[in-house]
Amino acid sequence: MNTSRSTLPVAVIGAGPVGLAAAAHLLARGESPLVLEAGDAVGASIRQWSHVRFFSPWKYTVDAASVAVLEPTGWTMPDPESAPTGRDIVERYLEPLAALPQIAPIVRLRARVTAITRRAHDKMKTAGREEAPFVLRVECADGRQELLLARAVIDASGTWGLPNPLGADGLPALGESVLGHQIAYGIPDVLEAQRSRYAGKRVLVVGSGHSAFNALLELADLAHQADGTQITWVVRRKQAGQLFGGEEHDALPERGRLGSRTRQVVERGQVRFASMLIAEVRREAEGVLVIGDDGDTLGPFDQIICATGFRPELSLTRELRLELDPAVEAPIRLAPLIDPNIHSCGTVPPHGAEQLKHPESDFYTVGMKSYGRAPTFLLLTGYEQVRSVVAAIVGDWDADRSVELVLP
Repeated sequence: MNTSRSTLPVAVIGAGPVGLAAAAHLLARGESPLVLEAGDAVGASIRQWSHVRFFSPWKYTVDAASVAVLEPTGWTMPDPESAPTGRDIVERYLEPLAALPQIAPIVRLRARVTAITRRAHDKMKTAGREEAPFVLRVECADGRQELLLARAVIDASGTWGLPNPLGADGLPALGESVLGHQIAYGIPDVLEAQRSRYAGKRVLVVGSGHSAFNALLELADLAHQADGTQITWVVRRKQAGQLFGGEEHDALPERGRLGSRTRQVVERGQVRFASMLIAEVRREAEGVLVIGDDGDTLGPFDQIICATGFRPELSLTRELRLELDPAVEAPIRLAPLIDPNIHSCGTVPPHGAEQLKHPESDFYTVGMKSYGRAPTFLLLTGYEQVRSVVAAIVGDWDADRSVELVLP
Protein backbone atom coordinates (compact mmCIF):
# COMPACT_ATOMS: atom_id res chain seq x y z
CA MET A 1 0.00 0.00 0.00
CA ASN A 2 1.22 3.48 -0.85
CA THR A 3 2.14 5.34 2.35
CA SER A 4 2.98 8.73 0.82
CA ARG A 5 0.18 10.82 2.28
CA SER A 6 0.34 13.46 -0.46
CA THR A 7 -0.75 10.93 -3.10
CA LEU A 8 -3.62 9.48 -1.07
CA PRO A 9 -7.29 10.45 -1.42
CA VAL A 10 -9.45 12.24 1.12
CA ALA A 11 -11.95 9.63 2.27
CA VAL A 12 -15.55 10.77 2.64
CA ILE A 13 -17.84 8.41 4.55
CA GLY A 14 -21.44 8.61 3.36
CA ALA A 15 -23.01 9.56 0.01
CA GLY A 16 -25.87 11.64 1.33
CA PRO A 17 -26.29 15.38 0.67
CA VAL A 18 -23.43 16.42 2.95
CA GLY A 19 -21.04 13.66 1.85
CA LEU A 20 -21.56 14.42 -1.85
CA ALA A 21 -21.19 18.14 -1.09
CA ALA A 22 -17.83 17.37 0.53
CA ALA A 23 -16.80 15.54 -2.64
CA ALA A 24 -17.84 18.51 -4.80
CA HIS A 25 -15.84 20.93 -2.64
CA LEU A 26 -12.80 18.64 -2.71
CA LEU A 27 -12.96 18.34 -6.51
CA ALA A 28 -13.24 22.12 -6.81
CA ARG A 29 -9.99 22.35 -4.81
CA GLY A 30 -8.18 19.90 -7.06
CA GLU A 31 -8.29 17.08 -4.49
CA SER A 32 -8.99 13.39 -5.13
CA PRO A 33 -11.88 12.30 -2.89
CA LEU A 34 -13.13 8.77 -2.42
CA VAL A 35 -16.74 8.48 -1.22
CA LEU A 36 -17.65 5.30 0.64
CA GLU A 37 -21.37 4.56 0.99
CA ALA A 38 -22.67 1.62 3.00
CA GLY A 39 -26.00 1.50 1.16
CA ASP A 40 -27.00 0.27 -2.27
CA ALA A 41 -27.45 3.80 -3.65
CA VAL A 42 -26.64 7.41 -2.89
CA GLY A 43 -28.93 8.95 -0.32
CA ALA A 44 -29.59 5.51 1.17
CA SER A 45 -30.86 6.85 4.49
CA ILE A 46 -33.13 9.45 2.88
CA ARG A 47 -34.68 6.71 0.75
CA GLN A 48 -35.97 5.14 3.97
CA TRP A 49 -38.12 8.22 4.64
CA SER A 50 -38.62 9.33 1.06
CA HIS A 51 -42.33 9.95 1.63
CA VAL A 52 -41.65 12.70 4.21
CA ARG A 53 -41.65 16.36 3.22
CA PHE A 54 -38.73 18.50 4.36
CA PHE A 55 -39.60 21.64 6.28
CA SER A 56 -36.65 23.41 4.61
CA PRO A 57 -37.39 24.75 1.10
CA TRP A 58 -35.19 23.89 -1.89
CA LYS A 59 -33.11 27.06 -1.47
CA TYR A 60 -31.89 25.70 1.89
CA THR A 61 -31.51 22.12 0.67
CA VAL A 62 -28.79 22.35 -2.01
CA ASP A 63 -25.07 23.04 -1.72
CA ALA A 64 -23.40 25.81 -3.72
CA ALA A 65 -20.41 23.75 -4.92
CA SER A 66 -22.73 20.91 -5.95
CA VAL A 67 -24.99 23.29 -7.86
CA ALA A 68 -21.92 24.75 -9.58
CA VAL A 69 -21.06 21.37 -11.13
CA LEU A 70 -24.68 20.51 -11.90
CA GLU A 71 -25.74 23.68 -13.71
CA PRO A 72 -23.40 23.30 -16.74
CA THR A 73 -25.25 20.05 -17.52
CA GLY A 74 -28.57 21.89 -17.84
CA TRP A 75 -29.77 21.02 -14.35
CA THR A 76 -31.98 23.65 -12.76
CA MET A 77 -33.09 23.91 -9.17
CA PRO A 78 -36.79 23.34 -8.53
CA ASP A 79 -38.88 26.19 -7.12
CA PRO A 80 -36.57 27.61 -4.42
CA GLU A 81 -39.47 28.37 -2.07
CA SER A 82 -41.15 24.94 -2.28
CA ALA A 83 -40.33 22.17 0.19
CA PRO A 84 -39.14 18.87 -1.30
CA THR A 85 -39.90 15.38 -0.10
CA GLY A 86 -37.09 12.97 0.61
CA ARG A 87 -37.84 11.34 -2.74
CA ASP A 88 -37.52 14.71 -4.49
CA ILE A 89 -34.10 15.29 -2.93
CA VAL A 90 -32.85 11.89 -4.05
CA GLU A 91 -34.29 11.90 -7.57
CA ARG A 92 -33.96 15.58 -8.48
CA TYR A 93 -30.68 16.43 -6.74
CA LEU A 94 -28.56 13.56 -5.39
CA GLU A 95 -28.91 11.14 -8.31
CA PRO A 96 -28.06 13.77 -10.96
CA LEU A 97 -25.12 14.91 -8.83
CA ALA A 98 -23.78 11.38 -8.32
CA ALA A 99 -24.14 10.63 -12.04
CA LEU A 100 -21.78 13.43 -13.11
CA PRO A 101 -18.68 12.08 -14.86
CA GLN A 102 -16.35 13.69 -12.31
CA ILE A 103 -18.27 12.26 -9.33
CA ALA A 104 -19.58 8.84 -10.42
CA PRO A 105 -16.10 7.19 -10.52
CA ILE A 106 -15.25 8.31 -6.96
CA VAL A 107 -18.38 6.89 -5.29
CA ARG A 108 -18.21 3.31 -4.02
CA LEU A 109 -21.52 1.76 -3.00
CA ARG A 110 -22.01 -1.17 -0.60
CA ALA A 111 -18.75 -0.19 1.10
CA ARG A 112 -19.35 0.03 4.84
CA VAL A 113 -16.58 1.59 6.93
CA THR A 114 -16.33 -0.39 10.17
CA ALA A 115 -13.20 1.14 11.73
CA ILE A 116 -10.73 4.00 11.27
CA THR A 117 -7.23 4.18 12.67
CA ARG A 118 -3.71 5.42 11.82
CA ARG A 119 -1.39 3.04 10.01
CA ALA A 120 0.78 1.19 12.55
CA HIS A 121 -0.51 3.47 15.35
CA ASP A 122 -3.07 2.52 17.95
CA LYS A 123 -4.61 5.29 20.03
CA MET A 124 -1.78 5.18 22.59
CA LYS A 125 1.08 5.65 20.11
CA THR A 126 2.16 9.28 19.57
CA ALA A 127 5.52 9.27 17.78
CA GLY A 128 5.01 9.85 14.04
CA ARG A 129 1.23 9.82 14.43
CA GLU A 130 0.40 12.93 12.37
CA GLU A 131 2.52 11.72 9.45
CA ALA A 132 0.88 8.30 9.37
CA PRO A 133 -1.98 7.87 6.86
CA PHE A 134 -5.43 6.89 8.01
CA VAL A 135 -6.47 3.28 7.54
CA LEU A 136 -10.14 2.58 6.89
CA ARG A 137 -11.42 -0.95 7.31
CA VAL A 138 -14.20 -1.48 4.77
CA GLU A 139 -16.74 -4.29 4.59
CA CYS A 140 -17.57 -5.02 0.95
CA ALA A 141 -20.82 -6.31 -0.53
CA ASP A 142 -19.46 -9.86 -0.86
CA GLY A 143 -18.41 -9.97 2.79
CA ARG A 144 -14.73 -9.32 2.13
CA GLN A 145 -12.86 -6.84 4.29
CA GLU A 146 -10.58 -4.31 2.66
CA LEU A 147 -8.09 -1.77 3.99
CA LEU A 148 -7.96 1.66 2.36
CA LEU A 149 -5.50 4.46 3.02
CA ALA A 150 -6.40 8.15 3.15
CA ARG A 151 -4.60 11.37 3.94
CA ALA A 152 -7.69 12.84 5.62
CA VAL A 153 -11.15 11.59 6.59
CA ILE A 154 -14.51 13.38 6.52
CA ASP A 155 -17.17 11.34 8.30
CA ALA A 156 -20.61 12.29 6.91
CA SER A 157 -22.24 8.96 7.73
CA GLY A 158 -25.13 10.47 9.68
CA THR A 159 -27.05 8.91 12.57
CA TRP A 160 -30.02 7.20 10.87
CA GLY A 161 -28.75 3.71 11.61
CA LEU A 162 -28.76 4.14 15.40
CA PRO A 163 -32.17 5.30 16.71
CA ASN A 164 -32.74 6.27 20.31
CA PRO A 165 -34.75 3.67 22.25
CA LEU A 166 -38.14 3.91 23.94
CA GLY A 167 -36.64 3.90 27.41
CA ALA A 168 -36.67 7.28 29.15
CA ASP A 169 -33.25 6.64 30.70
CA GLY A 170 -31.50 6.29 27.33
CA LEU A 171 -31.47 2.50 27.46
CA PRO A 172 -33.92 0.23 25.67
CA ALA A 173 -37.04 -0.27 27.76
CA LEU A 174 -37.35 -3.68 29.36
CA GLY A 175 -38.80 -5.99 26.72
CA GLU A 176 -38.06 -3.61 23.84
CA SER A 177 -35.49 -5.81 22.16
CA VAL A 178 -37.89 -8.77 21.79
CA LEU A 179 -40.73 -6.77 20.22
CA GLY A 180 -38.92 -5.89 17.00
CA HIS A 181 -41.78 -6.73 14.65
CA GLN A 182 -44.14 -4.49 16.62
CA ILE A 183 -41.82 -1.48 17.02
CA ALA A 184 -40.72 0.73 14.10
CA TYR A 185 -38.08 3.44 14.49
CA GLY A 186 -38.14 6.73 12.61
CA ILE A 187 -41.01 7.64 10.26
CA PRO A 188 -42.60 4.58 8.61
CA ASP A 189 -44.66 5.09 5.45
CA VAL A 190 -48.02 4.34 7.05
CA LEU A 191 -50.13 5.54 4.11
CA GLU A 192 -48.53 3.44 1.38
CA ALA A 193 -45.63 1.02 1.73
CA GLN A 194 -46.51 -0.07 5.30
CA ARG A 195 -50.24 0.66 5.26
CA SER A 196 -51.30 -2.88 6.14
CA ARG A 197 -49.18 -2.79 9.27
CA TYR A 198 -51.06 0.20 10.71
CA ALA A 199 -54.52 0.38 9.10
CA GLY A 200 -57.24 -0.45 11.62
CA LYS A 201 -54.66 -0.93 14.38
CA ARG A 202 -54.06 0.59 17.81
CA VAL A 203 -50.88 2.60 17.29
CA LEU A 204 -48.65 4.34 19.83
CA VAL A 205 -46.27 7.11 18.71
CA VAL A 206 -43.46 8.03 21.11
CA GLY A 207 -41.43 11.23 20.64
CA SER A 208 -41.78 15.00 20.76
CA GLY A 209 -40.06 16.24 17.61
CA HIS A 210 -40.89 16.71 13.96
CA SER A 211 -40.47 13.02 13.17
CA ALA A 212 -43.27 12.27 15.63
CA PHE A 213 -45.38 15.04 14.08
CA ASN A 214 -45.03 13.50 10.62
CA ALA A 215 -45.98 10.06 11.90
CA LEU A 216 -48.99 11.42 13.80
CA LEU A 217 -50.32 13.40 10.85
CA GLU A 218 -50.06 10.47 8.45
CA LEU A 219 -51.72 8.20 10.99
CA ALA A 220 -54.53 10.77 11.36
CA ASP A 221 -55.03 10.64 7.59
CA LEU A 222 -54.99 6.85 7.72
CA ALA A 223 -57.62 6.87 10.48
CA HIS A 224 -59.99 8.73 8.10
CA GLN A 225 -59.51 6.00 5.54
CA ALA A 226 -59.35 2.89 7.71
CA ASP A 227 -61.93 2.34 10.45
CA GLY A 228 -60.56 1.20 13.77
CA THR A 229 -57.24 3.03 13.51
CA GLN A 230 -56.56 4.45 16.99
CA ILE A 231 -53.66 6.79 17.75
CA THR A 232 -51.98 7.51 21.09
CA TRP A 233 -49.08 9.94 21.46
CA VAL A 234 -46.67 9.72 24.38
CA VAL A 235 -44.13 12.40 25.29
CA ARG A 236 -41.93 12.91 28.32
CA ARG A 237 -43.62 16.05 29.62
CA LYS A 238 -46.92 16.74 31.36
CA GLN A 239 -48.40 19.29 28.94
CA ALA A 240 -48.19 19.70 25.17
CA GLY A 241 -47.36 23.39 25.70
CA GLN A 242 -44.50 24.53 23.47
CA LEU A 243 -44.21 21.14 21.76
CA PHE A 244 -45.69 22.56 18.58
CA GLY A 245 -43.00 25.21 18.04
CA GLY A 246 -43.42 28.66 16.52
CA GLU A 247 -46.32 27.65 14.24
CA GLU A 248 -47.32 30.72 12.15
CA HIS A 249 -44.31 32.64 13.50
CA ASP A 250 -41.79 30.04 12.33
CA ALA A 251 -39.21 31.34 9.85
CA LEU A 252 -39.55 28.02 8.01
CA PRO A 253 -43.27 27.99 7.00
CA GLU A 254 -43.42 24.23 6.36
CA ARG A 255 -42.08 23.54 9.84
CA GLY A 256 -44.62 25.95 11.31
CA ARG A 257 -47.48 24.26 9.46
CA LEU A 258 -46.31 20.87 10.72
CA GLY A 259 -46.60 22.05 14.32
CA SER A 260 -49.99 23.71 13.75
CA ARG A 261 -51.50 20.67 12.06
CA THR A 262 -50.29 18.41 14.87
CA ARG A 263 -51.82 20.69 17.50
CA GLN A 264 -55.11 20.61 15.61
CA VAL A 265 -55.37 16.81 15.46
CA VAL A 266 -54.67 16.65 19.20
CA GLU A 267 -57.25 19.34 20.00
CA ARG A 268 -59.86 17.62 17.81
CA GLY A 269 -59.37 14.40 19.73
CA GLN A 270 -58.01 12.43 16.78
CA VAL A 271 -54.92 11.69 18.84
CA ARG A 272 -54.91 10.75 22.50
CA PHE A 273 -52.13 12.65 24.28
CA ALA A 274 -50.30 11.18 27.28
CA SER A 275 -47.15 11.82 29.28
CA MET A 276 -45.01 8.94 30.46
CA LEU A 277 -41.43 7.99 31.25
CA ILE A 278 -41.37 4.56 29.62
CA ALA A 279 -39.60 1.83 31.58
CA GLU A 280 -41.02 -1.38 30.09
CA VAL A 281 -42.97 -2.77 27.15
CA ARG A 282 -44.72 -6.08 27.61
CA ARG A 283 -46.58 -8.35 25.22
CA GLU A 284 -49.86 -9.64 26.61
CA ALA A 285 -52.64 -11.61 24.95
CA GLU A 286 -54.61 -8.45 24.19
CA GLY A 287 -51.60 -6.53 22.82
CA VAL A 288 -48.50 -4.64 23.90
CA LEU A 289 -48.64 -2.77 27.20
CA VAL A 290 -46.38 0.21 27.91
CA ILE A 291 -45.42 0.72 31.53
CA GLY A 292 -44.04 3.92 33.04
CA ASP A 293 -41.39 4.24 35.71
CA ASP A 294 -44.19 5.05 38.18
CA GLY A 295 -46.09 1.87 37.35
CA ASP A 296 -48.76 3.52 35.19
CA THR A 297 -49.80 1.47 32.15
CA LEU A 298 -50.98 2.41 28.67
CA GLY A 299 -52.38 0.10 26.04
CA PRO A 300 -52.90 -2.40 24.71
CA PHE A 301 -51.35 -1.48 21.36
CA ASP A 302 -50.79 -3.40 18.15
CA GLN A 303 -47.88 -1.29 16.87
CA ILE A 304 -45.44 1.26 18.29
CA ILE A 305 -43.61 3.97 16.34
CA CYS A 306 -40.53 5.16 18.21
CA ALA A 307 -39.69 8.65 16.91
CA THR A 308 -37.28 9.67 19.66
CA GLY A 309 -34.37 10.72 17.46
CA PHE A 310 -30.99 9.20 16.76
CA ARG A 311 -27.48 9.06 18.18
CA PRO A 312 -24.04 8.75 16.56
CA GLU A 313 -22.25 5.46 16.01
CA LEU A 314 -18.95 5.99 17.81
CA SER A 315 -17.38 2.54 17.66
CA LEU A 316 -15.68 3.02 14.27
CA THR A 317 -13.50 5.84 15.70
CA ARG A 318 -12.45 3.99 18.85
CA GLU A 319 -8.75 4.10 17.82
CA LEU A 320 -8.77 7.84 17.03
CA ARG A 321 -8.07 10.64 19.47
CA LEU A 322 -11.33 12.54 19.62
CA GLU A 323 -12.70 15.19 21.96
CA LEU A 324 -16.44 14.69 22.32
CA ASP A 325 -18.80 16.47 24.69
CA PRO A 326 -19.87 13.94 27.34
CA ALA A 327 -23.56 14.82 27.00
CA VAL A 328 -24.17 15.88 23.39
CA GLU A 329 -21.52 13.52 21.92
CA ALA A 330 -20.57 16.26 19.46
CA PRO A 331 -17.07 17.77 19.02
CA ILE A 332 -16.34 19.56 22.26
CA ARG A 333 -16.11 23.05 20.72
CA LEU A 334 -19.34 22.58 18.79
CA ALA A 335 -21.49 21.12 21.56
CA PRO A 336 -22.33 24.38 23.42
CA LEU A 337 -23.37 25.97 20.12
CA ILE A 338 -25.96 23.28 19.31
CA ASP A 339 -27.17 22.07 22.71
CA PRO A 340 -30.93 21.54 22.19
CA ASN A 341 -31.57 22.68 25.75
CA ILE A 342 -30.50 26.15 24.57
CA HIS A 343 -30.70 26.25 20.76
CA SER A 344 -33.18 25.59 17.99
CA CYS A 345 -32.12 25.02 14.37
CA GLY A 346 -32.11 28.72 13.53
CA THR A 347 -30.17 29.91 16.58
CA VAL A 348 -27.13 27.71 15.95
CA PRO A 349 -24.29 30.06 14.95
CA PRO A 350 -22.25 29.39 11.80
CA HIS A 351 -19.35 27.06 12.47
CA GLY A 352 -16.73 25.10 10.59
CA ALA A 353 -13.40 23.35 10.88
CA GLU A 354 -12.30 25.26 13.97
CA GLN A 355 -15.27 23.95 15.96
CA LEU A 356 -15.17 20.48 14.37
CA LYS A 357 -11.48 19.66 14.78
CA HIS A 358 -10.14 17.01 17.15
CA PRO A 359 -6.70 16.20 18.55
CA GLU A 360 -6.59 13.70 15.65
CA SER A 361 -5.51 16.04 12.86
CA ASP A 362 -7.25 15.84 9.46
CA PHE A 363 -10.23 13.91 10.84
CA TYR A 364 -13.60 15.66 10.86
CA THR A 365 -17.16 14.59 11.56
CA VAL A 366 -19.68 16.66 9.60
CA GLY A 367 -23.40 16.76 8.95
CA MET A 368 -25.97 15.19 11.25
CA LYS A 369 -23.37 13.00 12.93
CA SER A 370 -21.36 16.05 14.00
CA TYR A 371 -24.38 17.13 16.08
CA GLY A 372 -24.22 13.96 18.19
CA ARG A 373 -27.54 13.60 19.98
CA ALA A 374 -28.73 17.13 19.19
CA PRO A 375 -31.64 17.27 16.71
CA THR A 376 -31.05 20.90 15.69
CA PHE A 377 -29.24 20.17 12.41
CA LEU A 378 -30.09 21.85 9.09
CA LEU A 379 -28.60 20.77 5.75
CA LEU A 380 -27.42 24.32 5.08
CA THR A 381 -25.29 24.10 8.22
CA GLY A 382 -23.71 20.88 6.98
CA TYR A 383 -22.82 22.47 3.65
CA GLU A 384 -21.03 25.31 5.43
CA GLN A 385 -19.23 22.74 7.56
CA VAL A 386 -17.78 20.90 4.56
CA ARG A 387 -16.82 24.13 2.79
CA SER A 388 -14.78 25.13 5.84
CA VAL A 389 -13.40 21.64 6.51
CA VAL A 390 -12.20 21.21 2.93
CA ALA A 391 -10.53 24.63 3.11
CA ALA A 392 -8.73 23.51 6.27
CA ILE A 393 -7.63 20.21 4.72
CA VAL A 394 -6.07 21.99 1.74
CA GLY A 395 -4.46 24.63 3.96
CA ASP A 396 -6.60 27.63 2.96
CA TRP A 397 -6.84 29.05 6.47
CA ASP A 398 -8.55 32.29 5.49
CA ALA A 399 -11.40 30.45 3.79
CA ASP A 400 -11.53 27.99 6.69
CA ARG A 401 -12.25 30.76 9.18
CA SER A 402 -14.60 32.86 7.04
CA VAL A 403 -18.37 32.63 7.46
CA GLU A 404 -20.58 31.99 4.45
CA LEU A 405 -23.87 31.04 6.04
CA VAL A 406 -27.12 32.82 6.84
CA LEU A 407 -29.78 30.72 8.58
CA PRO A 408 -33.49 31.55 8.71
